[in-house]
Amino acid sequence: MSSTSLESTLELWSTTLRQAKQRIRPLFAAPSVAASANAFLEGLLGGERRKTGWMRAEAAGDPGPWRQQAVLGRTHWDAEALRDVVRDYVLETLGSPDAVVVIDETGFLKQGRASCGVGRQYTGSAGKITNCQIGVFAAYVSDQGHAFIDRQLYLPKAWAGDPARRRTAHVPEAITFATKPQLALAMIERAIKAEVPFAWVAADSIYGVGEIELALRRAYKGYVLGVTGQHRFWSWDQNLDVAGTAEEIAKDLSETDWIRLSAGSGTKGPRLFDWAYLPLATLPADALDAALDQSVWTRGLLVRRSLSDGSFSYFTTWCPAGTPVQTLVAVEGRRWAIEDAFETAKTELGLAHNESRSWHGWHRHVSLVMLAFAMLARVRRLANGTPPKTPLIAKLAGAVVHSGDPARGDAAGAAAH
Repeated sequence: MSSTSLESTLELWSTTLRQAKQRIRPLFAAPSVAASANAFLEGLLGGERRKTGWMRAEAAGDPGPWRQQAVLGRTHWDAEALRDVVRDYVLETLGSPDAVVVIDETGFLKQGRASCGVGRQYTGSAGKITNCQIGVFAAYVSDQGHAFIDRQLYLPKAWAGDPARRRTAHVPEAITFATKPQLALAMIERAIKAEVPFAWVAADSIYGVGEIELALRRAYKGYVLGVTGQHRFWSWDQNLDVAGTAEEIAKDLSETDWIRLSAGSGTKGPRLFDWAYLPLATLPADALDAALDQSVWTRGLLVRRSLSDGSFSYFTTWCPAGTPVQTLVAVEGRRWAIEDAFETAKTELGLAHNESRSWHGWHRHVSLVMLAFAMLARVRRLANGTPPKTPLIAKLAGAVVHSGDPARGDAAGAAAH
């Protein structure tokens, strides 16, 4: 945020916080619950390393964590409505027609059996099978920044089929067992229905095949989706004789097939890999689905080779004909953003500090953290560049300019509370 002074940044933070509180106020019927939600949000943004109920209550000046706990469990408000508010809030700042929606999951380490969805399952957060919850997330990534726009707790079969555990954790009757790819598909379909502007989806091999591909093709969205080395590919191009598993095809490539490209900047500079791209089939979209138009798209195989150990990673791709490999590499490179978002949300915003054991508590806590993260993205965007030309952003930018006017500041504060 070097482009702004400290005073301007603090004013921007103050205005952004007031605006966020105003946006979520209609979600709460009682003013007291809205005030508790505001205090909860401020606690997530506070300097305490642990965002537990007691810590947030102490920061809010409460004698105990009861008001904070009530926001997650004992009051009635719709976490799905907050999710949609966060999504719209993110798009007003970061929206771009060329954006990438990134799908990934993260684990929440837990003890015991009572927390909704908990069980012994693999999580990349720990790198092993352990007792945890798993959340599937969608992040919106554009040239303007990145933030979460969707989430859902994964409910294992042991939970989905156990009426007693479901009742204890207040799992809604409408929630049935769904695989992680099915959860991801639902998020993509929600984004499409909400007319979220994006051109691509990127995800790892857990989400790389099946219904997600078909849904994206029907919506005219490109993708770079991870697959395993055993995923089979074949060419429909007479000039390219390729058939076999991704691993077999990669091993048969010659050195002239590879190009060294950066997948984006990392903490140590450009993230360089060797890449090979095989456009396996270029055809009208309606060749795969008669309901589609005749625009020409290309199905391909993208292979990434590590410079350090020569290991391969594989991706199935779908893109408008003529898309260069550099674009596909850039899309795949956007996946790092959700990893960065998980790390920031866990270390700075208390994403993993949820103490509620219920279905509603998990989604409420996570949605409030998503809002806090969206505020970070908004402040960073507005501090570093020209605000997007939308009414809300223009109003927010105007509030920053006029924040020295006590009457304007007091009025905004009163409206927020």
